[in-house]
Amino acid sequence: MQGRLSAWLVKHELVHRSLGFDYQGIETLQIKPEDWYSIAVILYAYGYNYLRSQCAYDAAPGGLLASVYYLTRIQYGIDQPEEVCIKVFVPRTNTRIPSVFWIWKSADFQERESYDMLGISYENHPRLKRILMPESWIGWPLRKDYIAPNFYEIQDAH
Repeated sequence: MQGRLSAWLVKHELVHRSLGFDYQGIETLQIKPEDWYSIAVILYAYGYNYLRSQCAYDAAPGGLLASVYYLTRIQYGIDQPEEVCIKVFVPRTNTRIPSVFWIWKSADFQERESYDMLGISYENHPRLKRILMPESWIGWPLRKDYIAPNFYEIQDAH
């Protein structure tokens, strides 16, 4: 089922894939990493002026990583603002996604956390460095294939 924003993007010949709606009825779209920055600028100009949340997750061990953006159209006098969820999937071999920091400043710490935990590299982010883990930390702790250094099973302790 195609939502309102997906229909608008199709009308303007902007490449995307509709992923349907979540449990709250929020339209979810998939955008390719190479198209993400230009579509983000278009969405901002279209009225999605608030980045409510950015997060990331590991879709499957050895599989794709996803960067997820929840955008909202904030307008005066509107009680139920329009929202959309954008998912950008990248392979582990090339985790580069354009940063949207220069469009929505609230992406700053959120993109840094996604970098720190999953190793997604946000191009043109002004301060892309670890935010939760020490700089000396090796690896990406929230990846499903991550093995903690010096990890010992509890049964090996006695």
